[in-house]
Amino acid sequence: MKYTLLILAIAIFTSCDSDTKKIEVKDYRAENEAEIKSYIEDNDFNAQKSETGLYYVIEEEGTGKQPTIRSNVTVAYKGYFTDGRVFDKSNEDGIQFPLDKVITGWTEGITYFKEGGKGKLLIPSHLAYGPYSKNGIPGGSVLIFDIELISIN
Repeated sequence: MKYTLLILAIAIFTSCDSDTKKIEVKDYRAENEAEIKSYIEDNDFNAQKSETGLYYVIEEEGTGKQPTIRSNVTVAYKGYFTDGRVFDKSNEDGIQFPLDKVITGWTEGITYFKEGGKGKLLIPSHLAYGPYSKNGIPGGSVLIFDIELISIN
């Protein structure tokens, strides 16, 4: 019984100790902001910045309805990095998805467009995958999307 209590006490203290250790996670906000501003300047975009740090460019306003963050939409897109390397793209028919089930930059950004609208989303990493790598996208990456909001479903 003594040994059981001793082992239990050691296990509790060991697990408590590992819980208090914090892993430093890099914040890329300042780097992303500089990268996006440089990209906008280099490409002479008329971009708007939201309160969250998302930048967007409306190239064609569209004439249909405007989605909410709860809408299910169909969007044609091409995703790439600021150096032009493409990491994902849909076909011209687009893909259908609920806006509340995608990265935060899309959830917010798509709502700035009306059906038929086209433009760009310039998404800092804190509104995408943060400091973590995912599906070939390095952690801390700025993501650029050419988008067309085809429909609200």
